[in-house]
Amino acid sequence: MQELLEKVISLVKEVGLFQMKHFRSEKTGFGEEKLQKEFVSFVDIESEKLLKASLCSILPGSGFFGEETDAERKPTEWIVDPIDGTTNYLSGLPQFAISIALYKNGQPEMGVVYQPATGDLFSSIRGQGLYHNNKPCRPNAPLMDMQDAVIGTGFPYRSQDLYAPFFQCIRELLPKCRGIRRMGSAALDLAYLAAGYLQAFWETDLQPYDYAAGLLFLQESQMQYKIVNDRLLIASFPSIFATFYKTLNLSYTQKDFL
Repeated sequence: MQELLEKVISLVKEVGLFQMKHFRSEKTGFGEEKLQKEFVSFVDIESEKLLKASLCSILPGSGFFGEETDAERKPTEWIVDPIDGTTNYLSGLPQFAISIALYKNGQPEMGVVYQPATGDLFSSIRGQGLYHNNKPCRPNAPLMDMQDAVIGTGFPYRSQDLYAPFFQCIRELLPKCRGIRRMGSAALDLAYLAAGYLQAFWETDLQPYDYAAGLLFLQESQMQYKIVNDRLLIASFPSIFATFYKTLNLSYTQKDFL
């Protein structure tokens, strides 16, 4: 598995070079809106083609589930987001990442999240912990309090039914934590949480390719998380999860997910 991980890391760095070649070289805001507030460009599409061809080559017989191409689901499969944070990328903002996860029978076995603009690399093999830039990465303050937490989130752009509970949640959380950040890449947010740089995270209506690698990172860092009704992902340090979850429940109710 280590040899396979090294091949995947080499691949994301190669594709990252391709992405950086076009980063900030096009007109600001280029790309097409494929769904409401969801954008795509030739860089996303070409990146996924490169990733798909190489990943299926280094692991023959594997399936592939990506954001931009038709899924080929199999018991052993790659789950890939070629650019998580496309809107940032198209606007010239560096907060975007390549996310790759290898799943077997629905369980994550390997994950890689790479930020081409900074060279930041998060990786993990099941049972071997989380690595940041090839060094073991463990949170330094597992027993922190909610008032010290910096929390990541994402706006529910495509879910108008969740606008009201989202902003109610912001009102509930602001006085109870150190700060709230919306950076535009769930893959990076989950990696930051697993590494301890964020201490909590929630977002609604993420897709599997957004969090496939991140869930393995959370597991390897012994973070606590829950996916509610397949729409709301809640995650945090174990010491604050009960308080964080309770606060979210003040805003999101069961009727929001019917």
